[in-house]
Amino acid sequence: MAVVEFRTDNLAPEDRFSSWFEVASQAHMPSWIHTDSEADFEASVRVLNLGEVQVSVLTHPEVRAERTTRLVRQFDPEVYQFHLIVSGGGQLAQNGREATFGTEQFILINSSQPYRARRSARDGRSEAVVVQVHRASLGLRSSTLDRLAAVPFSARSGIGAVLAGHLLQLTKNAGDYTEADTIALGGVTLDLVAAGCAHQLEATAGLSPEARQRALLAQIHRFIRDHLGDPALTPDHIAAAHQISVRHLYKLFQAQGVTIAAWIRRCRLERCRHDLTNPILGSRPIHAIAARWGFTNNAHFSRVFRAAYGLSPADYRHQSTAR
Repeated sequence: MAVVEFRTDNLAPEDRFSSWFEVASQAHMPSWIHTDSEADFEASVRVLNLGEVQVSVLTHPEVRAERTTRLVRQFDPEVYQFHLIVSGGGQLAQNGREATFGTEQFILINSSQPYRARRSARDGRSEAVVVQVHRASLGLRSSTLDRLAAVPFSARSGIGAVLAGHLLQLTKNAGDYTEADTIALGGVTLDLVAAGCAHQLEATAGLSPEARQRALLAQIHRFIRDHLGDPALTPDHIAAAHQISVRHLYKLFQAQGVTIAAWIRRCRLERCRHDLTNPILGSRPIHAIAARWGFTNNAHFSRVFRAAYGLSPADYRHQSTAR
């Protein structure tokens, strides 16, 4: 995956703000940015290019930003930015609205309209994950999406939580993905952003059937990961939680080329494998680790673990410890 990272901590203090401002402006829409911390500006920019979608992580002290009418006229990339607030908060004024937003919320900015914003910092640090997409890529009318400008919505529940979890995992593991992964990851990210907007607008019918299916599957994946430790995690339970039929659930996974039982087992085994390699859990019995992730039968767990990784759980732990 194409990842570009810039940090100010290896620059002279007097050069940090101007350098960060230049990199951030090139990666996003041009705006005027001001700060009271210019004398020693500790910040970073990390940009992931996913084709139609750009995802970036911004960290910085408190700043004030303004995109004037003149800047819009000079250059308009015709994009929407979706900011997931990880730390800090702030205010945004755009499209005749003013909003205050905080941690675990999304806020949307339209590059084609002037705006004013302030990002406050918590313990001297503000952090946001920014998804930037071209307006034509979302499959929703600009006049419809503009209703969401400067309207915060939650990243704690529903499709917002799924999107937030996806973005945090995506940026955390960016270095592990290959170039071949970028198309698929970009498509999933785009579908989740569109589904999140449609949900806020109650305009889900405006999405393509394919986009709705992929967004639903992402929600189901998140639900399964959150409930792996429940031995009663069954197709009936999963289907009921998402208000779909079990038959529909099976079809969703068939389209992936895997059964739902195999997908749950794969996720559980991966969690067990991770715990077995964790030195902090070195004294925890293997059967307790298996039970933690939903395996209630020790013999069955040992059998499927060996089939997946070529070693028994005990040998796998021993080999990892030796390394």
